[in-house]
Amino acid sequence: MKRIFAILVGCWLVTAAQVNAQQIINLAGLWDFAMGDSARYTDYVMLPGSMLTNDKGYDVDIHTQWTGSLYDSSYYFNPYMEPYRQKGQMKFPFFLTPEKHYVGKAWYRRTVYVPQDWKDQRITLFLERPHIETTVYVNGHEVGHQMSLSVPHRYDVTKYIKKGARNEIVICVYNGIENVCVGQDSHSVTDQTQGNWNGIAGRMELQAQWKKLNVKGIRVKVDSVKVALPDAYKNGRLVPGGTKWQKVGRIKVLLENHTDGLQLMPQYQYVVNLTLRYAFGPKAGKVIGGCSMDAVGNEITAELPIYTDIGMWDEFHPNLYRLTIEAGEDVVETLVGFREISIRDRQMFINQRPLFLRGTVENCCFPETGFPPTDEEEWLYLFKKCKEYGLNHVRFHSYCPPEAAFAAADRVGIYLQPEGPSWPNHGVRLRRGQKIDQYLLEESKRIVDEYGHHPSFVMMAAGNEPAGDWVTYCNDWVKQMHKYDDSKVYCGASVGGGWAWDNGSEYHVKGGARGLDWDSRAPQSTDDYLAGILRPRNYKGTDDNLSPIIAHEQGQWCAFPDFKEMSQYTGVYKPRNFEIFRDLLRDNGMEQMAEKFLMASGKLQTLCYKYEIERNLRTKDYAGFQLLGLNDYSGQGTALVGPLNVHWREKGYCTARDWREFCNSVVVLARFPKFVYTNNETLDVPLDIYNAFYGRFSSVNLHYQISDDSLRVLTSGDMKIDTVFVGKNALAKGINFPLGGVNKPTKLTLDVQLENAIMNHWDFWVYPDSLESTSGSLLAETQIVVSDSLDEKCLKALRKGGTVLLTAAGKVTLGNDVVQHYLPVFWNTSWFKMRPPHTTGAYIDSKHPLFKYDFPTDDWSNLNWWELLNKAQVMNLMELPKDYQSPIQPIDTWHVSRKLGMLIEARVLKGKLLMTTMDINSDLEHRIVARQMRKAILDYMKSGDFNPSLVLDVQTIRDFYEKQAPQVNMFTNDSPDELKPKIK
Repeated sequence: MKRIFAILVGCWLVTAAQVNAQQIINLAGLWDFAMGDSARYTDYVMLPGSMLTNDKGYDVDIHTQWTGSLYDSSYYFNPYMEPYRQKGQMKFPFFLTPEKHYVGKAWYRRTVYVPQDWKDQRITLFLERPHIETTVYVNGHEVGHQMSLSVPHRYDVTKYIKKGARNEIVICVYNGIENVCVGQDSHSVTDQTQGNWNGIAGRMELQAQWKKLNVKGIRVKVDSVKVALPDAYKNGRLVPGGTKWQKVGRIKVLLENHTDGLQLMPQYQYVVNLTLRYAFGPKAGKVIGGCSMDAVGNEITAELPIYTDIGMWDEFHPNLYRLTIEAGEDVVETLVGFREISIRDRQMFINQRPLFLRGTVENCCFPETGFPPTDEEEWLYLFKKCKEYGLNHVRFHSYCPPEAAFAAADRVGIYLQPEGPSWPNHGVRLRRGQKIDQYLLEESKRIVDEYGHHPSFVMMAAGNEPAGDWVTYCNDWVKQMHKYDDSKVYCGASVGGGWAWDNGSEYHVKGGARGLDWDSRAPQSTDDYLAGILRPRNYKGTDDNLSPIIAHEQGQWCAFPDFKEMSQYTGVYKPRNFEIFRDLLRDNGMEQMAEKFLMASGKLQTLCYKYEIERNLRTKDYAGFQLLGLNDYSGQGTALVGPLNVHWREKGYCTARDWREFCNSVVVLARFPKFVYTNNETLDVPLDIYNAFYGRFSSVNLHYQISDDSLRVLTSGDMKIDTVFVGKNALAKGINFPLGGVNKPTKLTLDVQLENAIMNHWDFWVYPDSLESTSGSLLAETQIVVSDSLDEKCLKALRKGGTVLLTAAGKVTLGNDVVQHYLPVFWNTSWFKMRPPHTTGAYIDSKHPLFKYDFPTDDWSNLNWWELLNKAQVMNLMELPKDYQSPIQPIDTWHVSRKLGMLIEARVLKGKLLMTTMDINSDLEHRIVARQMRKAILDYMKSGDFNPSLVLDVQTIRDFYEKQAPQVNMFTNDSPDELKPKIK
């Protein structure tokens, strides 16, 4: 077992300058501004902020050199896009569109008065979240240059500052990426996410330390604080339940002397006082531990007695305490969290309790500003939203968030995985002699130095999906980072399933064991991912894998754009991509379908997430998952993968309560072998309980019931469960219910409740068990001409006023370029160059009279539609009137929005015709839903309800069999070379 144990300092370091307001000069406000290689100040901006928030830079046009890959170059050539390429009217389908863009040097200047009483103090220029490189000048003297993407830039400006006078401060910011070399698609820099902006986003201050000399004439400053605990059993004990700790803490304090530029010498002795208090609640301020000691030199290690049991920090108990350290005239206050993160084989542990991660990827998409927030309140909102949706973990994709994110996660109880700010893949490779090799390691250490004291910072990866000799590089990176700070666990890189196995990682974020295989077999919920955990893709070991695996970027199921959210974009990035998608829908005669498409696709998206997450939860030894994502991703072609939009707001088809049914610390799981039954079968469904709570449950009750759409309860019962252990529990008893009493096609729902608090549900369908029940419909076939093509027999019937059913599955050409699966678009068709599938579910007009004839349906493609939709052909309705909508309407990719249908009905010649591309002919003995759909269609066609108003000529019908749709003008070349960033 690997054990990594620490008391981690949380939230922020409060220096003496922050304790005394006179010791800080806030530099926020107006700054003179210039852009270019040299400074000619003719303008001004407000900082903190960016050039974009100040409306500075060059107007966006087709020659803009974006930072990021544009995998679909059709925008630059497609005639349809020509209106969106006009200067002043620029709209991009790839990502949100800014008004301005700029990559280069920008100059920011202001003067500031520094008081005379700072004459004996060290003065630091503090710049939080500059982007990317800064060079600082004070009173005409160059102070230095820094280029961290992740931590504040700090400059010692003491010797350049004039006290009791005004001082000129100039900051040159350069936002080219060639020096940091992190890769053009890294979320730390790319226009696909936050944007490659120029500016400074967070606190800007002059900070003064030390008000006076101590008695020895040495100015003592607390430089950093690390609080470490020795072995978990040596000096303390865990109280039952694993939430309390009685301990003697080991405190390490590093100190500095800047009087003469020399470090403190051993002969200088001084007193250091340490005090631990409750931070919040009714006992806030009460002392619970402390000590005083004589210290020598630049580093001290103190044993801090704690007088009482204190709470450990975790997701359920985000316990924080206030630690005060006094050294000389310097006082540091910091919030402290006590926690242990450890690994034993394939299991992760928090405070010696099994840890199961339910996470999302935070992609640095902040449309209002273009950069991540530096205030704690915004991160509290985001993390609380994660908690509402049953999550306990956030991965930051190829970037590290600001201090405020860690502070908020400490308070809420969220486990964080920041990453080195690198996606070294597109134009960048590891161990290929590029600057990234050294920069990434140095930046990773800076991240740990700056934020590693936060208890929420439990794990870290070097970056995302690297290329080059990345395995050896990342294995070395893990070793060095573990040696540098062993209070965390490290993963070489977050990678997809196709990447090599990096055997040096302490845990793995890896794809492969994810997804649903419903494109190849009917939906069920009995399977798991265990085989992919024991023998991951590209794993070379002879024995089974014995390290934790977290599912990489799980989900990525898309929904149709929500055009209502466009009004929410009130900042610097505009939803011009949504405007293009809305125009496509309008121009193809479906403007009125937008909300229906959103709701239908959203319900399917939620269903896919439900069954994929449940599959993960029921897999033995799976350490968890990271969704991509809980909220939408506004770049890379626009990936609408979240039940929440990019602003973290609901879209209307799924609530937090809905989501928590299948994604929470405790979830009841049902193993359905299938979701379509006949009424001569018995429903036999085993049950499991996923328990990721901090303790076991004893003597609990599980209530279940099965009801129909009218809420009539067919059966119900209770199960008494003696113990639900932490982990994944298979119950001894499941649901067993004979279906013989269901006499007509019916949608049923199994609802379960654990102690009236934990709920989940599953829909399933029951149909008649034999073809005999369709005899009335078979009789109707004698009155209806049924054919798979518009042959002479059909034409003859139509000329005589007869009725024709065309079962054209697999026969049409007008629409055969559209690939439909039951599962929706993955990520989006632009980024993946029209990789199928192309559809995001189907809208079902459930009020259409067809569905009165014993075919129960929702208005979206619930699981009963799998048999009819999966890999079935669609018709392109481009030749039909613009206002016509098919009652069974697959939803095309929003990048094209072709009008599609799987059923049309019309008057042709003197007769009536219904045409469908659903397969309602083959293997009807086993294809129960298709058999029922055939019956419903025939019963409908012989009824008075079948009275189509649409009139079509014969050639229009023939065109479905003979004509090809115009080729979709989506080029599969990469973006033009001249638009790619230059990589050194």
